[in-house]
Amino acid sequence: MPVQSRPVRDSSVYFRLLQQYLVLLKKYPILTKSVTSGILSALGNLLSQFVEARKKAQKGAPVSNIDAAGAARYAIYGLLITGPVSHLFYQLMEVWIPTTDQFCVVKRLLLDRLIFAPGFLLLFYFVMNILEAKGWTDFEKKMRRSYWTALKMNWKVWTPFQFINVNFVPVQFRVLFANMIALFWYAYLASVRK
Repeated sequence: MPVQSRPVRDSSVYFRLLQQYLVLLKKYPILTKSVTSGILSALGNLLSQFVEARKKAQKGAPVSNIDAAGAARYAIYGLLITGPVSHLFYQLMEVWIPTTDQFCVVKRLLLDRLIFAPGFLLLFYFVMNILEAKGWTDFEKKMRRSYWTALKMNWKVWTPFQFINVNFVPVQFRVLFANMIALFWYAYLASVRK
């Protein structure tokens, strides 16, 4: 029995969205990754707010409204920082540690975990502090109170995912892969930074 291919116009909406994403990724890689990062970062913040509100409601405490400004800050961070910086980092990693390197699997993971992760988390704290219109004293307090805890959690949570990401995911999809994990990571960061 011959197999017939389905025309694209008859395919599912998810397939068409994926197709459009791939076209945009090829045509405008940084912009596409930046917009995706912004959307998923905002969703991560909203997820955090939803979980926090649910916990409060279960305890009988008053539940506050959704903080749209908080979600907007995460969207801005994803759009202006996460997307472009991650794109550049993964591109440079390909040059610095090519797959022909005998120990590339280990070197890539170490570069990501020991250099990129601490710096990127520091950048997150710094930019969020600016977006929240807070001063240097607040930044120092948050750094002292939660940076080390967040970095250790980053190493625990992200290491297996980043091992897969930097070694097995094609470079053009690494930001998207990381953004999918970051959806939940930003929910954690939003709660730990309070």
